[in-house]
Amino acid sequence: MALSDLSTMQIAVICAVVVVVGGVIVYLLQRRHTERLRVRFGEEEYERAMMERGDRRRAEAVLDERTKRVESFRLRALSNADRVRFLNLWDQVQAHFVDAPSGAVMEADQLLGDVMAARGYPVADFEQRAADISVGHAGVIQNYRAAHAIALSQASGQATTEDLRRAMIHYRALFEDLVREPDAVTTEHGAWRKTG
Repeated sequence: MALSDLSTMQIAVICAVVVVVGGVIVYLLQRRHTERLRVRFGEEEYERAMMERGDRRRAEAVLDERTKRVESFRLRALSNADRVRFLNLWDQVQAHFVDAPSGAVMEADQLLGDVMAARGYPVADFEQRAADISVGHAGVIQNYRAAHAIALSQASGQATTEDLRRAMIHYRALFEDLVREPDAVTTEHGAWRKTG
């Protein structure tokens, strides 16, 4: 049957079916993309982006931009020597907490910056560091944000010793995630691929 043999009604039905099927495909692709972002960044970070940007499309665009930014980095696993050095430094920071909790919190923040730099993350302002870390460390990004908020409270004299203890616990979660990550290599595009 040639196209000229189809009635206007048949053409309209075919067009409607094509539009509906196309709409369903777009919807399913968008839903799949949203679910991937929710898994990659974690529910809390995804919702944070939604609240900051006001709608799903803008929030997901920001999360996609973060991913592209981090994929452009030359991230690397720590050498065994660096790993041991950072673990020893962390032990010193924790021991320092007993005598000077506020100083230890500041040292923990600095040590995390040093670990990030050794791994290949640009160490910019806190918000950019947090955004960069959120791409590969969804499970601990909220800990990092909470620790930083406590450190800011401490700087203005509003954090209790218990708050500082919680900050150290939060910092430790990210520290362990960054230092104890299995060996990995960076692909030519900067993406991580675990080895072994």
